Amino acid sequence: MKERSMVINLASGLEASPVALLVQEASKYDSKIYIQAEEKKVNAKSIMGMMSLGLDNGESLFVTADGEDEDAALDGIERFLSGK
Repeated sequence: MKERSMVINLASGLEASPVALLVQEASKYDSKIYIQAEEKKVNAKSIMGMMSLGLDNGESLFVTADGEDEDAALDGIERFLSGK
């Protein structure tokens, strides 16, 4: 299991459309992926869970990945959140 701190760098933050795209990105990987903001931790592959976080541009969060492709999963999520 690996964890990485990330900062959201998306102009609109994580509104409905970017959240759906983030869930699609997370779903590409076999690893279990969780995103934690403050005290709330949700499954990154759950659109309802991700929407419940209500994250905005510039906010920090922790992403945890556990599985065979955990490094690739963290890299992919970080690339998405950085707007690249």
